[in-house]
Amino acid sequence: MPPAVAAGTLSAVSFDAELIRKYDQSGPRYTSYPTADRFTDAFTAEHLVNALLARQASGSMSARPLSLYVHLPFCDTICYYCGCNKVVTRDHERAARYVRYLGREIGIVAGLCDGSAPVEQVHWGGGTPTFLAPAEMTALMAMLREAFPFAPDAEISIEVDPRKVEEEKVAHLACLGFNRISIGVQDFDPDVQRAVNRIQSEVETKRVIDAARANAFGSINVDLIYGLPRQSVPGFGATLDRVIALAPDRVALYSYAHVPHLFKPQRRIAEAELPKAEDKLSILGLAIDKLTQAGYVYIGMDHFAKPEDELALAQRARKLHRNFQGYSTRGGCDLIGFGVSAIGQIGRCYAQNVRTLDEYYERLDADMLPVLRGTTLDADDLLRRDVIQRLMCDFVLDCAAIEDAHQVRFGEYFASEMEALHLLAADGLVELASGTIRVTARGRLLVRTVAMVFDRYLREQRERARYSRVI
Repeated sequence: MPPAVAAGTLSAVSFDAELIRKYDQSGPRYTSYPTADRFTDAFTAEHLVNALLARQASGSMSARPLSLYVHLPFCDTICYYCGCNKVVTRDHERAARYVRYLGREIGIVAGLCDGSAPVEQVHWGGGTPTFLAPAEMTALMAMLREAFPFAPDAEISIEVDPRKVEEEKVAHLACLGFNRISIGVQDFDPDVQRAVNRIQSEVETKRVIDAARANAFGSINVDLIYGLPRQSVPGFGATLDRVIALAPDRVALYSYAHVPHLFKPQRRIAEAELPKAEDKLSILGLAIDKLTQAGYVYIGMDHFAKPEDELALAQRARKLHRNFQGYSTRGGCDLIGFGVSAIGQIGRCYAQNVRTLDEYYERLDADMLPVLRGTTLDADDLLRRDVIQRLMCDFVLDCAAIEDAHQVRFGEYFASEMEALHLLAADGLVELASGTIRVTARGRLLVRTVAMVFDRYLREQRERARYSRVI
């Protein structure tokens, strides 16, 4: 298959199967640095409280806008491939109780904030956020708006399962202020859908997309997964054609990681039905080819967007950022996570909540923030986070800018890393010249490999880490 190259210099991506085979390895997705597996239980609720109070006391920090993430874990059916923190139930009373406890958590956090910083982003993820009844959604959004001032142009997004969402619910979401929607598809092939226990028609999906457009949603994203059981190059090609015809603003193309020892639902997938490594690679190559030929811009990692989409515009302006929800157009926000397993970032701190409902309710009944673990970043973490962020978002790093921001001599501080980069440069992943590190079109699918060079924790403890593969 010939290389697929997206239009535009910044977003060009070249599919080089031989290079991908050589560097296909396990590695972080770098939605944070340090990565979440480096969080420890030495970081407690007290540390998060202190971080919030320090933010309130500091004029510069208190002015930082906020991003809010709410984790809604409930699903009424199980998708076998899923690795999310979820609760499978048909008892909708459980959601009502959960929303009440979210209100308690929101109240505690709001009491530790000065109330002046605007909320620029909100994201409801899951699970299936649309498991909630309309009245519960209304109540939850009211809690958030009463606790925090929303910016007039706030991005408010939600993940939906089109099998459970009618046009009326999409209209209701718009009334609540949602203006971005992410729709799970994975694959339209009925045989693949049966293998992963997610039967979903194109008609259902189109109905939700049409309703989102009718209700003036500013961005529509479709999620796909390659590497699922019973997938083939022709079959996934047909899915891609149908998705392209639906013309979403963004497409997220995720690689399926089969780790049944970590996620029990995956034990229901027959490993013999998974595509072979070469077939999976061919599916990826076909997807890149079809999406870029259809005019989508390669943003990075798994993401594609139309050239006029905000993600593409932010990348061209080098204002793209990366957080726990993936690529983002709003940088400089402190992130507050609500609900089980939610992760937040306040100043130099990352904090993650407990994972189970019982623990969550127990902590909040004791008027405690439900923190499970976290970490506080030192100067080296902040420096490396900045380097990795720019490589992941811009595909180019201005070493002088890093020197100015962190008061280091780049070549001296990263002497061993530069040696490793020269090896990558020899294989054509990066170009090193005149104080810049530039990820090539051939290297962009492997940008995680480039970022991993700067990961001190990975270098020190790599044998103990568990990650999804790069491709």
